[in-house]
Amino acid sequence: MTETTDTSFLVPELFSSARETIAPHVVVTPVTRIGARGGLHLKLECLQVSGSFKARGALNKVLSLAEEDLRRGIVTASGGNHGLAVAYAGSVLRVSTVVYLPRRTPDAKAKRIEAWGARVVRAGDVWDDAHAAALEHAARETQTYIHPFADPAVIAGQGTIALEAFEQIPEVDLFVVAIGGGGLVAGVAAAAKLLRPSTRIIGVEPVGAPTLRESLRAGEVIELASIETAAGTLAPRRSDPLNFAIIRETVDDIVLVSDEEMKSAARFLLAELGIGAELSGAAALAAMLSGKADLGGAKRPCVLVCGAGSDGLG
Repeated sequence: MTETTDTSFLVPELFSSARETIAPHVVVTPVTRIGARGGLHLKLECLQVSGSFKARGALNKVLSLAEEDLRRGIVTASGGNHGLAVAYAGSVLRVSTVVYLPRRTPDAKAKRIEAWGARVVRAGDVWDDAHAAALEHAARETQTYIHPFADPAVIAGQGTIALEAFEQIPEVDLFVVAIGGGGLVAGVAAAAKLLRPSTRIIGVEPVGAPTLRESLRAGEVIELASIETAAGTLAPRRSDPLNFAIIRETVDDIVLVSDEEMKSAARFLLAELGIGAELSGAAALAAMLSGKADLGGAKRPCVLVCGAGSDGLG
């Protein structure tokens, strides 16, 4: 895959076109409110098809492929949620799909991926290991690799969340977004800034996987020596120059939350709203509940609850 930092493709039409493309296969996720006078809005991407926002980007990418590419099949690597999304996209288009997962990915997610008709292959301990194995597979079998975050079509699909949120919460002035590889925050931030430049974006990473925060501090994409978090879908050792370039231009701050703070937020969501969010899915809310996110005077913040699950409730 050729590395690039060219962000000139980020235009409003990119996101509106993506929204039209994926509309028949995804849902407009609801928004709910918590706090005094409903000042904090939660965008419930945990209720998206396949259980997370990832369906948006995966579908936008797979639906863009030529018939010949679809006949050869698709392959990806995932911490879990992207694999589910690609398996769902493969099911929609009746495409042969292979998903590489790290060995530590919960069996429950692997079984759900297989239920969509994809073949699961375990490789390595973290996403980066599975990614390398999947790339080798793609080259060997001449199949298309669906990158979970470093692809303009995937980024555009994730950015459709911002378009929906602006319609559902017209006064929204801040998005709080979890960061794994950076596809979600890049898409939401780019779309939001194009539509409303004054919108602030706060990214959230685990204390044990500060991939983008450390890269921004270094001024370049760096690779972490190790990962120390149970939030596997937020834990690549390395992002990508494309995502780094977008995030550097559009994200106002990145804060870190602990695994315990994510667990506390997941328990809050279940107790108060009956919402089952995975550890990663509760990361953005954890930044708010812990006081890590500086609202900077925002009056209508929107927190993305980005994935369903139960690993945050143990």
